[in-house]
Amino acid sequence: HWHWDHSFGAKFWNAEIIAGKKTNEELKKVSKWKWDGFSMEKRIETGEDIVFCTEMIKREYPDRNEIEIDLREVFLILLGKAWLILLVGFLTAALAFGFSQFVLQPVYESTTQIYILNKQDSDTVTYSDVQLGSQLTKDYAELIQSRFVLESVIEELGLVDMDYDDMLKKVTVSTPTDTRILAITVEDTNPMLAMETANSIREAAAVHIKNVMDIQAVNVAEEANLPEEPASPSIVKWTAIGFLIGAFFSALIVVIRFLLDDTIRSEDDVESYLGLSTLAAVPVSSELRVARSSRSGKRRHSA
Repeated sequence: HWHWDHSFGAKFWNAEIIAGKKTNEELKKVSKWKWDGFSMEKRIETGEDIVFCTEMIKREYPDRNEIEIDLREVFLILLGKAWLILLVGFLTAALAFGFSQFVLQPVYESTTQIYILNKQDSDTVTYSDVQLGSQLTKDYAELIQSRFVLESVIEELGLVDMDYDDMLKKVTVSTPTDTRILAITVEDTNPMLAMETANSIREAAAVHIKNVMDIQAVNVAEEANLPEEPASPSIVKWTAIGFLIGAFFSALIVVIRFLLDDTIRSEDDVESYLGLSTLAAVPVSSELRVARSSRSGKRRHSA
């Protein structure tokens, strides 16, 4: 025979069931049941369970759906699986290294700088000239990235496969704090083309700024450099991110498997999950199971 408490306990107790054949089949079936409210009500509707059993389980185990997480136990689980977490982390780091080294195309950056000063009619530079120049740096940046400037550069360099939007994505204009210097940075997979594009933008922008803003001089603070090392991708950064991603997700899977495993393995688990005190524990060793199997095999052979 079987009772509701036997059925509920079979869900959590990882042990051999000693019972009659029919009872054994029933216990194995109910040990796979879920004990949340929805599942229990569903079994009543289908006739698999009765109201009495459901009400008794709800009364005896009102907190059956609650999960208590022991952080110390989680830490010990992660520590025990540290070799696996590190292994997965190193594997993903190797994949990220190979992807950034051999798949991604290196991108080079070349930067040129201009100095803009708005002089008045006199040959001397006044404080108002300096202050006005600082206030207008954003206007100059917009003019540098204007359609007129970039399309003239595309035409000058003969970049027939590139339009204004493509060129705009390659160009960055920045202003160092409290200065009137504008830095024009161009990205490209070809380092020589990046340098030529930056210089060409600087020259076209100087003419455009003079005409629009009525500026007397746009001075070259620094010519565009020929980059020798790619600016991106950063192999070290990709490798580190790959390691962190692999280690994080492997640790997450370990923790999730731990939280979903409701198997009872110790006396503490009996008290924690079932709220019952353990009277005694009967250890079953692997040698004993092997001995039982060998004896049963001999009996069948002699028969």
